[in-house]
Amino acid sequence: MEINRPQYLNQLIKKMHNGRVKIVTGIRRCGKSYLLFDLFVKYLRERGVCDEQIITLALDEIGNLPYRNPFALDAYIRGKMTDATKQYYVMIDEIQFVSLVPNPYDKDSNVEIGFADVLLGLIKIPNADVYVTGSNSKMLSSDILTQFRDRGDEIRVYPLSYAEFYSVYTGKPQNAWREYYTYGGMPLTLSLDTHEEKSKYLKDLFTKTYLRDVVERHDVRHETEILGDLLNVVSSSIGSLTNPNKLSNTFVTEKQIRVTSGTIETYLDYFQDAFLLEKSQRYDVKGKKYLKTPVKYYFTDIGLRNARLNFRQQEEPHIMENIIYNDLVRRGFDVDVGVIEKNVRDENDKRIRKQLEVDFVVNRGSQRYYIQSALSIEDPEKRKQETSSLCLIPDSFKKVVVVKDNVEPWRDENGILYIGVEQFLLEEEALIVL
Repeated sequence: MEINRPQYLNQLIKKMHNGRVKIVTGIRRCGKSYLLFDLFVKYLRERGVCDEQIITLALDEIGNLPYRNPFALDAYIRGKMTDATKQYYVMIDEIQFVSLVPNPYDKDSNVEIGFADVLLGLIKIPNADVYVTGSNSKMLSSDILTQFRDRGDEIRVYPLSYAEFYSVYTGKPQNAWREYYTYGGMPLTLSLDTHEEKSKYLKDLFTKTYLRDVVERHDVRHETEILGDLLNVVSSSIGSLTNPNKLSNTFVTEKQIRVTSGTIETYLDYFQDAFLLEKSQRYDVKGKKYLKTPVKYYFTDIGLRNARLNFRQQEEPHIMENIIYNDLVRRGFDVDVGVIEKNVRDENDKRIRKQLEVDFVVNRGSQRYYIQSALSIEDPEKRKQETSSLCLIPDSFKKVVVVKDNVEPWRDENGILYIGVEQFLLEEEALIVL
């Protein structure tokens, strides 16, 4: 099955021969290697590039372990480029596996040689166009970017969007949404038939790939159980505001284990570095400022989240919110959780300030949208509840309510747009043109 991913392929094509390292990042098994080694290689071959001009190397394969040494990797790549008159395309998969080694030419210094040094050397070769993939955002830390000296371009790849999933889904169209919000967009799930097969695959990704990567990278073998428990807690609370202190208290009350908020925050950072989780901060719409805590965490792939909980907690409102968040981020928007205050009177007729939530404050350049995710707004009171925060926003940017039902897009008396979730996800321009 070929899954076309034009969003990412077009980014690679636009950046060809720009003298910079093209860095394809994203969670492991989301399709980075397929994008580079299949779709991009196919594109090159269709334009007459010969196979000997395409140099590929997957560093997560056991046969390529020797090339995790930066000097061996550099020698291997250069040894493949034998004709100075030909253009070579160098593609290295999972570049973060390259080890840091002491500089053999300056044994008295503390400087270590790593993949950044290899790549900076390769892009100086006039007939080399360099592409790498990586599954850990630490490879793009400030230290690494300083070494690149603005010579690297990131292409972030996500699991299949609903539109990508739908384009190759072979089941009944009316079942596509249910299938997606249950098993998510990890590409391999599309080739599996039964719930048992999909469940096992997603659970194994957690234990045999993601958790193992985090444990080994950060040397926290003694905390494997706590890492797993933390993932379970976060999985149960997607779409809910939280912070490290609250999560620390959860460990005390539910697990009778004391884990400091600082440790919790560090472990959450590890999961974000591995692209498992995304964090969305709160933004005060009227005050036009960010609030430090609490925040929301979303899973990069909702199927992984569901598998982590053995598919027990299938709360469609929170799952739908997570899916919408992922799609907005994939489209290149900056996405925050909105907060807006309202003066109300309590049961004693005392004036108090109440905070209302806008699910998403969405920005890209001069564009801004306020978006609510709602399972249904058929009940007038429910509709009023879902739109109360939007009605308080004092600017004229577009306000949208995404509902589960397949409805014809319409606007109410306040100018708020209502659109069904499948249309919102399948028609990317709908947010802009409607």
